[in-house]
Order: sequence, then structure tokens, then C-alpha cells
Amino acid sequence: MDKIDERIIQMLQQNARIPVKEIAQEVFLSSPAVSARIDKLAQDGLIKGYHMTIDRTKLGYDVTAFISVEITPNQKAEFYPFIQACPNVLECSCVTGQYSQLVKVAFRSTAELEVFLGSLQQFGRTITQIVFSTPVEPRDVDISHR
Repeated sequence: MDKIDERIIQMLQQNARIPVKEIAQEVFLSSPAVSARIDKLAQDGLIKGYHMTIDRTKLGYDVTAFISVEITPNQKAEFYPFIQACPNVLECSCVTGQYSQLVKVAFRSTAELEVFLGSLQQFGRTITQIVFSTPVEPRDVDISHR
């Protein structure tokens, strides 16, 4: 990956819908050359997809929480399909420490969150932290600082 690829990635991270023509003008290449580079970055697995960001609160999802779940290694085969099937789960990470899973969720109310916690506790103990605010929204790595 060269500096041109880095700039293409930066521009796509800022706006995944940016026209290829605009990227081409920025990096001084033709549109077909930029398209070929984007295709190669995707084939190499650097670009995994294109996403939009929505304001969940405008859809009524006012409660965001992080739930630490204590599960044993032999529970993973049952836990992972369960957690993947939950539409309110935004993210789930296997982490170090006493609580081996960290789950980020969004719900319309604390009552809905409480029902979900009840179903989650079949796997083990949980600790829940409800988010008050998010001063730094999820973002990608700034590859210009590597």
C-alpha cells in the first residue's frame, strides 16, 4: 500500500459515497486507475465494506449500554450464535479479564434492556454500563499516523 492508497482509504472513510472522479482528481490518477486500486484494496481485505452512520436516537433507540458477560470457553459455541441473532447487539468482542465478552447494545428503553439482560444471564454473570454520552463517536484508524 502506497501513499495514494492511503489517501484513497482516508477519503472513503470520510465519505464512502464520494465519487471516484473526485478521488481521482485528488490523487492525480484517472478514474479507472482509482477504481482498480479500490478493487485491489477490497480484494486484499483492507476494505471490508461501505457503511452509513445513523442517529439511533432519532429512531427511538435512546439507551446504549455496554454489557460485560462472564462465560466459559466451552459456552462460546452456544453463546456466539445467540448473540449474533440478537438485533439490538451492535457489537460483541471477546476480551481479557474476568468478563470474557463485551457486548454493545441499543434499546428503546431500560425495560427492553432489562429483558435482554435476563436472557443473557443464562450464560453467566453480567455487569452493565449505560452510556450517558459519547464524546468520541466510533471511527476508523487514522492511517496517516502509522
